[in-house]
Amino acid sequence: MKRATFLLPIAIVIVAIILSSLFIVDEREKALVLQFGQIKSVKEEPGLAFKVPLIQEVVKYDARILALDTDTIEVTPSDDRRLVVDAFARYRIADVTKFRQAVGVGGEAAAETRLSSILNAQIREVLGADQVTSDTILSEDRRGLMNRIRDQARGEALALGLDVVDVRLKQTNLPEQNLNATFERMRAEREREAADEIARGNEAAQRVRAQADRTVVELVSEAKKNAEIARGEADAERNAIFAGAFGADPDFFEFYRSLNAYEASITGENSSLVISPDSEFFEFFNNSNGVPAAQ
Repeated sequence: MKRATFLLPIAIVIVAIILSSLFIVDEREKALVLQFGQIKSVKEEPGLAFKVPLIQEVVKYDARILALDTDTIEVTPSDDRRLVVDAFARYRIADVTKFRQAVGVGGEAAAETRLSSILNAQIREVLGADQVTSDTILSEDRRGLMNRIRDQARGEALALGLDVVDVRLKQTNLPEQNLNATFERMRAEREREAADEIARGNEAAQRVRAQADRTVVELVSEAKKNAEIARGEADAERNAIFAGAFGADPDFFEFYRSLNAYEASITGENSSLVISPDSEFFEFFNNSNGVPAAQ
C-alpha cells in the first residue's frame, strides 16, 4: 500500500514530462525548437514532434501567405505631379531560421514593420524614376511598375527570411490641395475638346448645307431649262396649228382672232369701250353671216 502511494506521484510526473515533451505542428505552421534562445531544430512538416522538457521551448509561425497594408505615402514622379499612394503586399515566411534570427522575439509584428519600410522605399524609388510619369502610374501600365516594386522588395526581404509574393497599388490619388487645380485643368481641356468638336461639326454642317444648296440650284436650273424647252415646243406646236388653220380657212382664222380680241377687251364688270360702230373692230358684228363686209 505504501509502495503504491509512493509510485503514483512518480508516474504522474513521468506522464507530465512525456506530455510536455510532445508538441503538434499544424500544416499551416512552421515551428522552431529553441534551447536557451538558440535554434536547435526546425519543424516544417505537419505532425507530432518532440522537445526536451523544461530546457527547450517551441515557437510557431504562420506558414500561409499573409497580407500587409503599407502606410499611405506621397511620391513625386518625373512630371512633378505629387501622388498619394496606398499599397498592399502579400508575403510568406520562406526561411523560418533566417526569419527568427532577423526579427528575434518581435515575431511577425516586427517583420511587418521592417517589410513595410522596405516596400515604401521601393515604391518611392520605382515611382520616382526618371521615365515614370503620373499618367503612367494612373494608367494600366502600372502593372509593370508593381512587378518592379515586388522584385526589388523581394531581394531585400529575403534577408528577413520573407518571400514577397505580390505587391499592388490600391489607391493612387492626387493630394487634396491639388485636386481643385487638376479638376480645373481637366475641365478646361474638356471644354477645349468640346469646342473643337463643335467647330468640326459646324464645318461639316456648312459643307453639307453648301452641297444641298448647290444641288437645289442645279435641280431648279435643270427644271427651268426643261420647262422652257417644253414651253418653246408647245408654242411652236401652237403656232404650227395656227398656221395650218390659217392656211386651211383664212376667214375662219380671222373670225377666231376677232373673238379672242373681243374677249380680251371686254373683261371685268366695269369694262367699257368708246369706239365707232363702223370701226373694223366690229366688222363681224355688222354682218349677220359672220363675214366681214366687203370693202
